[in-house]
Amino acid sequence: MSLLARTRLVPYLLLGLLLLAPVLNSCGGSPTGPSSTPPPTPPTAGNRRLLYLTTSAGFRHDVLPLSQQVLRDIGSRAGFETVATEDVAMVTRDNLARFDAIAFFTSGELPMNDDQKAALLDFVRNGKGFVGIHSATDTFYSWPDYGLLLGAIFDAHPWHQEVTIRVEDQTHPATRSLPASLRLNDEIYQFRNWSRADVHVLLSLDTASVDLHAEDVRRSDGDFALTWTRNEGRGRVFYTALGHEPGVWQDARFQQLLAGGIRWAMGDQ
Repeated sequence: MSLLARTRLVPYLLLGLLLLAPVLNSCGGSPTGPSSTPPPTPPTAGNRRLLYLTTSAGFRHDVLPLSQQVLRDIGSRAGFETVATEDVAMVTRDNLARFDAIAFFTSGELPMNDDQKAALLDFVRNGKGFVGIHSATDTFYSWPDYGLLLGAIFDAHPWHQEVTIRVEDQTHPATRSLPASLRLNDEIYQFRNWSRADVHVLLSLDTASVDLHAEDVRRSDGDFALTWTRNEGRGRVFYTALGHEPGVWQDARFQQLLAGGIRWAMGDQ
């Protein structure tokens, strides 16, 4: 074949290779090509739903508006939608059926009737999640079943300072990203009607970082748990006493704690 004929064939050969390329790739004919396996899909908000109740029938915390926004942001990253409200009328059987967990950052005797209280307990006992944040234990003193649900009742805050917190369980979804101990500046609670035997403690106060002779210290056993879990029927309860200070809500470690705790309460981890 003459040189001129070979030259005329070149464009046709190139065209043939271009047409065959998709076929070769689909058959694994291109060992250096990109993988056909799609990347994992990150969790998206809306997969799960959290009702966040911030009604204050007692002391009202200044941090509540910030907490609502932070929980919305946490949810957008962790795969759940946060619906924040101060309206206790949202707590009904029909409405709760739209959610996977409910979170309380509340205080005082909330104006909920007996039907609403029964709906809340049934919601958790039938397999949904309850999340208590900070003053959730400073709520419903006259409703014993609520204290049993949460695992404790507030009994003063002896310290409001930077403290050392021990992570007692680094394998739980709420705490596995945390170091063995951490320092935080917050209002520190103590509790009554609380027993370590009734809950699974995740975080506790390192008492070497506080004055055990401070005013209002009432526990003689030196056991000041700050975050725990428990089961209620087929449901899950997660509580953290932290969250008074805005700086805590803005702390990535606290946000990781909440994200893991909420998803655990929803039954996802």
